[in-house]
Amino acid sequence: MKFMLIMRATDEAVEAYKEMPFEQVIEAMGKYNESMMKAGVLVAGEGLTDAAEGFVVDFSAEKPLITDGPYGETKELFNGFWILEVSSREEAAEWASRAPLGRGSYLEVRRVTGVEDFPADNEWIEKEAGWREEQAQRAQQ
Repeated sequence: MKFMLIMRATDEAVEAYKEMPFEQVIEAMGKYNESMMKAGVLVAGEGLTDAAEGFVVDFSAEKPLITDGPYGETKELFNGFWILEVSSREEAAEWASRAPLGRGSYLEVRRVTGVEDFPADNEWIEKEAGWREEQAQRAQQ
């Protein structure tokens, strides 16, 4: 099973992060990522730039509206993620609890759906499975 750990923070956590030496943050995250790589559970993981550099596409109106960031309260922002391949929800929770995050930070953990979660006889599901297989073959070349 794949799970996404979605990193979020409060204003308190953001301020605490600014007080920490950057090298300390990088080292802690590097050690955490390394432990997951050695365990063979890390599929992907990335941090994100400040929300001020991003934008939102809002589909509420007839024509999508693009709004530059920052665009939400700190606690609503998504700061980075990891995708893990683990055997259970409990194992995902165990890895999430080891993240080097401090007070005011939290991880939302959600299972990533796969092709197997959808009707196998759907034309678009079949096409996507084929696309993924082609992509995997190209990556191996």
